[in-house]
Amino acid sequence: MTSEDVREVLGIIGGTGPQGRGLAARWAMAGHTVHVGSRTRDKADAAVADVVERIGPGHDLHPGTNADVADAAEIVVVALPHTAQADTLPPLADAIGDKIVCNVVNPMVFDDLGPRAVPVPEGSAAEQCQDLVPDARVVSAFHDVSSRRLLRVDEAIDTHVLICGDDAEATHRVAHLASRIEGMWGVHCGPLRNSEYIENVTPVILWINRYYKIQAGLLIDGIERDPEALHAHRAEGDTRAGRKPRA
Repeated sequence: MTSEDVREVLGIIGGTGPQGRGLAARWAMAGHTVHVGSRTRDKADAAVADVVERIGPGHDLHPGTNADVADAAEIVVVALPHTAQADTLPPLADAIGDKIVCNVVNPMVFDDLGPRAVPVPEGSAAEQCQDLVPDARVVSAFHDVSSRRLLRVDEAIDTHVLICGDDAEATHRVAHLASRIEGMWGVHCGPLRNSEYIENVTPVILWINRYYKIQAGLLIDGIERDPEALHAHRAEGDTRAGRKPRA
């Protein structure tokens, strides 16, 4: 079986915000079972109800606490506010174990001039996530994807998804998840440490979108969309290469 045939069970920790709900909607439409998590069950219930209202009934969507989601998922997606990540993830580390974790967290704040990146001691939100769930295979992705575009579920999103990771198989599988959303294509951008630069460009994209009143994404000139290569499901080289040494 190639990854073209696979519909992994997905769990979104902090899935009640716009990014989490948008990804849940898109992946449910693509045939995935999606668990939407929150600190409280009632917020997860409301988020799933919102997604169902957008995409219609008949999809495999399940609300739950963040702990429920971490336990149920085959691939975990972390869509928390950056300020909540350090407190939320450590209690879930055992449930997450060595699963693939797709981190979509953007460390930024808003001031009078607009969005601004904030420094992360570990280098990036994705690297912080790796430290908080040390056995997991963390991949960074979807930072550059507009949540508003995700929630307009009747429209394709013609954009590249910039992906960083130290585990080749995990990175490949997240690229496949990107391809399940109509119009998207994953672009491999190196080891997890490179996520710092992608996270830091997100406030720039938001500022552009506000100024020009658009919902822009990124397209890398010269990248070919090759489904045959994408679905080959390969894992090449040292699967943990590129990690920064721990202090």
